[in-house]
Parts: sequence; structure tokens; C-alpha cells
Amino acid sequence: MRIREIVDLSVVVNADTQVYPGDPVPRFDPHSTVERDGFNLLSVSMGSQTGTHVDAPYHFDDAAPKLDELPLERFVGTGVVVDARAAGARGRIGWEYFSAYEAELVPGTIVLLHTAWSTHYGTARYFENPFLDADACAHLIALGIRTVGIDALNIDETPDDEHPGEGFPVHHFLADVAGVISENLTNLHSIDFAEPFISLLPLAFEAADGAPVRAVALNLSI
Repeated sequence: MRIREIVDLSVVVNADTQVYPGDPVPRFDPHSTVERDGFNLLSVSMGSQTGTHVDAPYHFDDAAPKLDELPLERFVGTGVVVDARAAGARGRIGWEYFSAYEAELVPGTIVLLHTAWSTHYGTARYFENPFLDADACAHLIALGIRTVGIDALNIDETPDDEHPGEGFPVHHFLADVAGVISENLTNLHSIDFAEPFISLLPLAFEAADGAPVRAVALNLSI
């Protein structure tokens, strides 16, 4: 097995990283320096769902598995990139977007929703993300899908004063089956090869609701 190409699907984490409204803003402060201490060391403060990250079922359900209670198989597997770019601002990604990929939607597959909304990262428009329809999510779950990612802030509609949202149904549906969600992905357009191997392996946080990941797509050959 040989790695032909690695596609980075992760946003950079720094003081300017865009976070969900109300979440902790990341801080990177020098704790030690070469000049003073002989080595560089950062003090890092951020939320568990900063940047490109995964949600554990515990994020929306106290009784559901925490991050370290999930099998690692949830975070790696063959990916299917679903073209949902037509959904647009606050657009609903219904089953019509998946029909062309249905033969590939088998248990163990990681579904990646390519909305191109990552082009708005860092702007107010990023909060107006397209979102996965609850019925479409239920259909994916019925097919055995347990890991779904999106190149946007939220796999559900992000509420605001004018758009109250629907109560995060996709988060709840996937939590109910010990599924995993990945958000703030980017660069999905660069996965231009068949059967990409996706890695969403998180930091090994104990008893956590989620964690940042260095998400990548691997082009593998025998």
C-alpha cells in the first residue's frame, strides 16, 4: 500500500479561528522561550470543538458515549464526497443530493458534504451555512452510515434571531446511534480521486464531547 497524495481538510487554529457563537476563542501564549528558558513552549486555551473537529454523541446527550468511548473505526474509512454546493445559504441538503451516491453508501463509509461553504470561513456569512435535512440523515443511518462531515460551521442549521432552527435534529439522530459528526472541514474540492481514505482521528481527550482533528484524505494505491 502506497500513499500517492495527502489532501489536508483542516482549517488552521490560531487566535483568528472562527468559532461557534459563544464558544471559547483560542489563545496561544508563549509559556517558555528559547531566549529565556532554552526552549519554546506554548500555553494553549481553546474549546473542545475549535477549528476542524469531531463531535462525540455526548455533545448532545449526557447518556451517550464520550469521545474516548467510541471505537477508532468511527474516525477512519473510505469517504464519499457528496456534492451539495447547490444548497446555498441556509439550504436544506435533502435526499435528492445523495441519490447518485446510494450504491457507495455502505456501513463504514464516511460521508463528506461538499457545500463549498468553507469559502465563507472567517466572515459573518459563514454562520448562514447549508445543513443536512433530518430525514436525509435518518436515511443515511438506516443504510449503516455512522460518520458524517461537512465543510461548514454546523451540520444542523445555525440559529440566530431570525432563524430559530429546528433543535439540532441531526446531532441528536447521530448521537442516538453512537455516530460521529465532523464540522469546519475545508478543501473538499481537492479530493478528485476515487475511494479516498479519510482520517478524522481526534486528540485523545478523556470524557470529552469532541476534539480538534487534523482531517486528511489519502489517495492510496497498492
